[in-house]
Amino acid sequence: MTHGEAPLTPAARRVLDAAAELFYDRGINAVGVDLIARHAGVTKKTLYERFGSKDRLIVAYLGERDHRYRAWVTDWLDRAAADGRSPRERVLETFDALGAWMTAHSPRGCGFVNAAAELPDPDHPGRAVIADQKRWLRARFAEQCRAAGLPAEAARRLGDELVLLHEGATVLYALATTPDPITTARTLASNALTHAGSP
Repeated sequence: MTHGEAPLTPAARRVLDAAAELFYDRGINAVGVDLIARHAGVTKKTLYERFGSKDRLIVAYLGERDHRYRAWVTDWLDRAAADGRSPRERVLETFDALGAWMTAHSPRGCGFVNAAAELPDPDHPGRAVIADQKRWLRARFAEQCRAAGLPAEAARRLGDELVLLHEGATVLYALATTPDPITTARTLASNALTHAGSP
C-alpha cells in the first residue's frame, strides 16, 4: 500500500510484491510486465487493469519502498528514545537503522539509487519519488541535529554532511569494496557531531 492510497486488491498486492522483488533483484529495465505477471500468478491484462502501465507500477514500487524505509527509521528511533537514548545518540542510531535495513532488505544497495541509475529521464514519474525520499532523509537529519541542540543553520549544514555519509555508505555497501562502510560512516558522523559542538 502506497502513500494515501486505498488498500490493494489481492491480485494487485501480488503484482506489486512480484514487481518489488524482480525490480530490486534484477533491475527495472531488465524486467518486463510478462515476467511480473507470471511471478504474480496473474494475467498481463490484470496487471494493466490494476496499475495501468509499467511506469505506474515502478512508481508504486518506489513509493512503497519509501514508505517502508521511513517507517523502519522512525520506529527504530522511537524505540531508541523509549530506551533513553539522548538526541545525539539518536542521530547516530540512524546509521544503525541503516545497517539493519541493508542486511535485511537491501543486499544490492539502495533501491532508490539503483532505480535512479535506470531512470535517466528527469521527467520519469519515478524520479519524483526518489527525489522526495532523499529530501525526506535530508530533512530528517537536520531535524535530529536541531533536537541534539544545534542552531538551525548549523543543523542544516550538519544534516547535509550526514546525508552524504548515509548515501555514500549505502553505495559502498553494495560494491563491497570497503570493509563495513556503515560503521565507518557512523564514526565519521559521531566526529562531525562532536566538532559541531553538539551536547
